[in-house]
Amino acid sequence: MGNRAAMREGSFRHRGAELVYDDAGEGPVAVYAHGGFVSRAAEDRMGLFSWAPVLEAGRRLVRYDARGHGRSAGDPVDSHYTYQSLAGDLLALLDHLGASQPVAAMGASMGCGSVLHAAVRAPDRFSRLVLLIPPTAWTTREAHARAARESAEAVEREGRDAWLATRAQQPRPAVVADVPELPPTPAEGLLPAVLRGLAMSDLPSLSEVAALRRPSLVLGWVGDPGHPLSTAETLAHVLPHAELHMSETRADIRTWGDRIAEYLSRPRP
Repeated sequence: MGNRAAMREGSFRHRGAELVYDDAGEGPVAVYAHGGFVSRAAEDRMGLFSWAPVLEAGRRLVRYDARGHGRSAGDPVDSHYTYQSLAGDLLALLDHLGASQPVAAMGASMGCGSVLHAAVRAPDRFSRLVLLIPPTAWTTREAHARAARESAEAVEREGRDAWLATRAQQPRPAVVADVPELPPTPAEGLLPAVLRGLAMSDLPSLSEVAALRRPSLVLGWVGDPGHPLSTAETLAHVLPHAELHMSETRADIRTWGDRIAEYLSRPRP
């Protein structure tokens, strides 16, 4: 993550689960929600995003493990892992932090869904949004949801290892083919519930997205059916104050930390 000497770890309870976060730097709060099946530690091992520029730009960066992921606890209840439910965890984190001023919120994939639903529910709590690799949504969502439900059944029927073996045979997007692929962080007993919760999820409706008046940066990459260009382009078109950047190479994805830091450092419009 960068600046690890200043990193503080904390936790809070919400809806029966202990959720763990790290907190580094000083300044206006920027909170980050990771994608499905990973965690703070997993993303660090993958080396996908660099947060050092955000810290160096004078932000207090808070990253947390989503419910049931990484070091955060969870229950095997499908509805606890929908985007809407995870958005409630994000808002509870802001309460725990005592964030009295609007914060910048960043989220990747599942975390993008969490951030958007939280912003729709409580827009005044957010100053800017950074939406990384928005997941398949709206008209493209059902095929993804069906695959997630089938995966949940496969884990219950054959076990996590067999499901992982099948998953490993699927082609990866070329733009991130060199990124280490790690096992999913939800425990085997939670994995089916996480999968079904994601199957029950979608991004907010286009009318809800259009009502968000917060400046937004949308960052996506090409060639990934789970995070298609269509979702990123639609969000950038429908959000009233949005910028879009699409990456075609791993080298360009490495610029995202700097792009985010620059975006968050701009004067408020």
